[in-house]
Amino acid sequence: MPAELTYESTLRELATDQGVLRYHEAGDGPPLLMLHGSGPGVTGWRNFRGNLARFAEHFRCLVLEFPGFGVSDPTDEHPMMAAGGSVIRFLDGLGLSQVDVIGNSMGGIVGAQVALKHPDRVGRLVTIGGLGRNVFSPSPGEGIKLLMEFTDEPSRERLVRWLNSMVYNPRIVTEEMIEERWQQATDPETLASARRMYGSKAMAARAKAMAVSDEPPYWAMLHKLKAKTLITWGRDDRVSPVDMALIPMRTIPDVQVNIFPNCGHWVMIEQKAAWESAVLAFLTTKEQG
Repeated sequence: MPAELTYESTLRELATDQGVLRYHEAGDGPPLLMLHGSGPGVTGWRNFRGNLARFAEHFRCLVLEFPGFGVSDPTDEHPMMAAGGSVIRFLDGLGLSQVDVIGNSMGGIVGAQVALKHPDRVGRLVTIGGLGRNVFSPSPGEGIKLLMEFTDEPSRERLVRWLNSMVYNPRIVTEEMIEERWQQATDPETLASARRMYGSKAMAARAKAMAVSDEPPYWAMLHKLKAKTLITWGRDDRVSPVDMALIPMRTIPDVQVNIFPNCGHWVMIEQKAAWESAVLAFLTTKEQG
């Protein structure tokens, strides 16, 4: 990574009516919004720091830190509910009418939901795992169960088990990664927020609410998605199994799917070069006609 793209040199703050949103910015060109996933110790910087240099050659990269994950100011809302609103506040605050979006896991779901609700705000959408619903595989998947176990009773051993479920190659899980994740995940405010999302009680309550809800789930509305979409997935994903891609692949009107072998949930980390090439080709190809 070029020396100038450090955590400190790229960090920015945007004051909003619901607290400060923090983000990282690098590069010039069309705006590209990068949305992180969820899980213990996650941040946008940790998800995308390895990809920033490559994308910053083509885009003004904006890595937003969602409220409730220990970097941006938290809101009173459930972190998943707050995420979509924070995207619109962020775009409005920076005066951006439309952006392309890359979303990892939860970030991809948030990107799709924003694109459904505000079709004029999202040009192209790239998702990394997570989008859709389990069709053949059990739900929740192995990685989600390990995430719930850690959230209920955090321990370093449980964190390592969950981190190993995120990858195909266990060598990616370094001592440095474990330590930085542990520090953030066990911060009292961040842990309380995580329990609202992934504690076993919260997950059970959510399943119960969804069972009686008259609102269609977002994945049942993907046929209305106007954004040209690229779905990327790790073939060996144990958090959001690859069969989840079947419904989005069949229902999103303008969609491509790229599945990477020998790869878990973090495609942008584990298949970095191949993923970056595929995504850049998608985002920089001019429309025909």
